Amino acid sequence: MTVETDEQLQRLKAIGRICAVGLRKMLAAAAPGISTRELDDLGRSYLNSRGAQSAPEVMYQFPGATCISVTPVIAHGIPGDYVLKTGDLIHIDVSAEKDGYFADTGASMQVGKRTKDVTALLEATKATLKKTLAAAKAGVLISELGRTMQSEARAHGYNTIAELASHGIGRKLHEYPSDVLNVPNPRDKRVLTEGLVLALEPFLTAGSGRITEERDGWSLRTLDRSIAAQFEHTIVITQGKPIILTQA
Repeated sequence: MTVETDEQLQRLKAIGRICAVGLRKMLAAAAPGISTRELDDLGRSYLNSRGAQSAPEVMYQFPGATCISVTPVIAHGIPGDYVLKTGDLIHIDVSAEKDGYFADTGASMQVGKRTKDVTALLEATKATLKKTLAAAKAGVLISELGRTMQSEARAHGYNTIAELASHGIGRKLHEYPSDVLNVPNPRDKRVLTEGLVLALEPFLTAGSGRITEERDGWSLRTLDRSIAAQFEHTIVITQGKPIILTQA
């Protein structure tokens, strides 16, 4: 989607903030002893209280209001009976729709305590998102975002997950431009344009960067079961700094 009016921008900001606050509430509640289904119920309750509905349910009939992935699963984890334990590395993705507009945000955290290896990965992933946001300007090649992600990840000693990608968003959960890869793609000549709405989500891992799908048909885990992390914001491209829609 390309933002063309102030009304569109305000509606995107509204759903962006709802997703951001919902994510913040879920992260705060993620503690040893809570099940991922209970955490998902909390997210659903907040979305509904704000007049929003789960995007993955609406668009893809996903079996949950949010995606909650426990390492080695890195994306599309189904909420269920699993009870969080101290030390678990989890990833929460909240995407929702309101009044025909969509936003998407996500974050990783370690439950109960922080270990040195996970803390380093989380900080590197945050830094990668920050660096990529700074590179996301009108006139820049879309492939430059992947180059920035990979370069920053490697500078911290990690790999990006090439099979997962950022994406366009706005009037649908996934729209043009699709496949905004976490690695450089020299064949991609598409250019970022002013007003374009993107969900930027670098995925970093201590392992090879390869993933596989679990038997449930949704959950994606690292092939070598290595730790991985993700942070995500929905933004609007400008000539300068992007407008970050998913800030609480």
